[in-house]
Amino acid sequence: MSGLPPPASRPFPSDYSDKTVVVLGASRGTGAQTAIAFGRAGAHVVLASRDAKALAGVAEKISRSGGSASVVPTDMGDPASLRQLGEHIDADGNGLHVAFNNAGEGHVPTPLADVPPEAFERVLRVTVLGTFLALQMEIPRILRSGGGAIVNMSSTAGLTAFPGGGPYVTAKHAIIGLTKAAALDYAAKGLRVNAIAPGPIDTERLKAAPEEYRERARAAIPQRRLGDPSDVADVVLWLCSPRAGFVTGSTIPIEGGKMAGYA
Repeated sequence: MSGLPPPASRPFPSDYSDKTVVVLGASRGTGAQTAIAFGRAGAHVVLASRDAKALAGVAEKISRSGGSASVVPTDMGDPASLRQLGEHIDADGNGLHVAFNNAGEGHVPTPLADVPPEAFERVLRVTVLGTFLALQMEIPRILRSGGGAIVNMSSTAGLTAFPGGGPYVTAKHAIIGLTKAAALDYAAKGLRVNAIAPGPIDTERLKAAPEEYRERARAAIPQRRLGDPSDVADVVLWLCSPRAGFVTGSTIPIEGGKMAGYA
């Protein structure tokens, strides 16, 4: 089954020159693609994740496209690691203007009564506590820079549920609530906070899945294609730009119409 082709690579119209952007979970997939897009739009991009080698590869791609990036190995579930990330941003001396909190933790689908408590805790620690700690690091710095925008990574699993998804579904629902709370706290101070809720995106993990699984995922989307990481990057860059200046506390689905119903 075939549908619409993925979007062609294209420059985003907003200019992020003289802006510092931090991307958590920047080592691969949507995080890497979004970081590269910010770099192409003129931003200095601070790349953060646990995989220093993969981050170096993303930084090289940004540099080859004429952008600027720095690498800070970071564990989103570790408060000390996030403090070090904040110290790196401070040492740069350019402030912080935009953040994309993309990191999270998945799990093997398991009926709820069979989920080990430590597995449930791990997903919530990295995804929810990690996003909370990232927000605490980012918000004061963005306010000191005169305001800006933050985007948190939820999922269509934050808007609905699927069998066996207890820890992941809980965590992604929590991200939406955390986003709304932060948006209300800082709306009058020039800081906008939104979330995105992607559906199936054709990242490394999905590319490695059996073709039968990929075809089922594709067939469930009205556009009859999987999402491309650039679909996510375009929405994130829009949300963080002045073009979305009256948007805060919102969750934007990126899922080819899947949440609209059956097609």
